[in-house]
Amino acid sequence: MLYRILVLLSIVTGAVADNYPRNEAIDIKKYTFRIELNDTTNRIAGQATIMMAIKKIIRDVELDLVQQTQEKGMTVNEVRVGNRQAIFSHKNNRLKILLPTEAAAGSEITITIHYAGIPQDGLIISKNKFGDRTFFGDNWPDRARNWLPAIDHPYDKAKVEFIVIAPPHYDVVANGARVEQSFVNSKQKLTHWSEEADIPTKVMVIGVARFAIHQAGRVGNIPVESWVYPQNKEAGYSDYQPAVKVLDFFNRFIGPYPYEKLANVQSTTIYGGMENASNIFYYENSVTGNGEIENLIAHEIAHQWFGNSASENDWHHVWLSEGFATYFTHVYNEFTYGVDRLKEGLQRDRTTVIQHCTRAPAAVIDTRITDYPKLLSPHVYQRGSWVLHMLRQEMGDEAFFTGIRNYYTRYQNSNALTSDFRLVMEAASGKTLNTFFGQWLEETNLPELTGQWAYNPAAKAISLTIEQVQPGRVFDLNLEIAIHNGTSEPVIKTVKINQKSTKTSIPVDFKPVKLELDPATKLLFKGNIRN
Repeated sequence: MLYRILVLLSIVTGAVADNYPRNEAIDIKKYTFRIELNDTTNRIAGQATIMMAIKKIIRDVELDLVQQTQEKGMTVNEVRVGNRQAIFSHKNNRLKILLPTEAAAGSEITITIHYAGIPQDGLIISKNKFGDRTFFGDNWPDRARNWLPAIDHPYDKAKVEFIVIAPPHYDVVANGARVEQSFVNSKQKLTHWSEEADIPTKVMVIGVARFAIHQAGRVGNIPVESWVYPQNKEAGYSDYQPAVKVLDFFNRFIGPYPYEKLANVQSTTIYGGMENASNIFYYENSVTGNGEIENLIAHEIAHQWFGNSASENDWHHVWLSEGFATYFTHVYNEFTYGVDRLKEGLQRDRTTVIQHCTRAPAAVIDTRITDYPKLLSPHVYQRGSWVLHMLRQEMGDEAFFTGIRNYYTRYQNSNALTSDFRLVMEAASGKTLNTFFGQWLEETNLPELTGQWAYNPAAKAISLTIEQVQPGRVFDLNLEIAIHNGTSEPVIKTVKINQKSTKTSIPVDFKPVKLELDPATKLLFKGNIRN
């Protein structure tokens, strides 16, 4: 994520910045995808039925769908609007459908698209590490269009159903609840899943493979399942078992889980796994039997609230997904294993952020990036997490967690920008947070502090100078300093730092042996202090 001080669209205004061609005249209500798979070729046959509400008069609709070039891509065979055949064009990976008659504002229409082809991407058809054939959706960020005709952007979320017809030796998992499984004939089995919550296409997926399936437990009425390859099923059941207690924690701590089930799925994809709504795909080597992936499980489950349900309305605000999942993994560890686990995680993250900012300086929100996978970096994961931790210090625990819960309640099954989040947190805290959000999300540089101190025994006071030596903006900081005497617990003092050079005097009735910056791990900065 490469970014410097230039911010093209301010987070304070919340302006939408990415270049997706939004159509505010329609609102997709539901997708129903009927997908036929086989073992002879990688060619799929699809039927998409799309229900949409019309908000303004329209004469045509455009959807994303990667067209066939050479051997791969999709070919559209027929489009119908209601019961009437429609004229369409398929160019530049956009499917333009001319409506037989003008659609009036306030009406609803249903479009059915028949298509087929070999996916270039998005639906990964391959063999797993045991040599078995598998099919896994891998849509992030905008790769659903390789196999699903859709509005392939999180701003227009919808319900979804998957009806998958495949050879009978496969098990099929998808979003939502399974509503049917039946045999079409001796060579084909139909599996039907339905998700009633509105979700973005980035997390609308199927997984088709030979699975061993185990119910790890329940959280209230939510089944928690493990779908793993049968060759390593005992190890997989053990490794994915922590999902039960993780889900229980977030369900109580943030708010009710938004989906019908939680399936934790061993998968074979391009990326290392994905937080798909209600069925998380973990990389296939996550299963070892060593019980080492509790943090990964916590991160992906946290996404069910942040990213899947409360989704970013603009790709450049992806920290609202990844930063939240990273921080709430630390929060889970804090409340499950103690505050030292929180601090350890934050200290590791701080080191990662400092190193990454040195190599690739950027801001958390970088509106220059148009190749969206490049948005994923420590700037949005670890640095975004640190923004939340520092916001917690700014607001206090009660106001912070109240604000987080209010934000989720307000934007559940919907979308938000950073400015929307800021307004919720301002309401919860009674504070104006423009400066805080601006300096931590818009700025390229981190605060870099150099400190010097001396003790005056006659005055019984420490003279302290703190310099902000980073280029650009001067940060407004509350810096805790531990004053050590070598024997007992240190004295903690807080110094306000809001100028390039801050000088102050701190009264103490003992001779200090050491001063320590940020002893409780509350601030993202690099720096040192010397006598």
